[in-house]
Amino acid sequence: MDMTNARWRKASRSSTNGGACVEVADNLPGVVAVRDSKDPSGPALTFTPAAWRTFIGEVAERS
Repeated sequence: MDMTNARWRKASRSSTNGGACVEVADNLPGVVAVRDSKDPSGPALTFTPAAWRTFIGEVAERS
């Protein structure tokens, strides 16, 4: 998957001290990508928008 045009943003719950940071790109057609901000050239997980909404819903429910 080409993520050249991905606009990455840091998750709102990420640490501000450079620690456990997750970045999300939701501007790509048909996919939501997630990566570790400490390794921006490393792998990214990809989800369909529906799977991402389910994941976020489950996380929010358990928080």
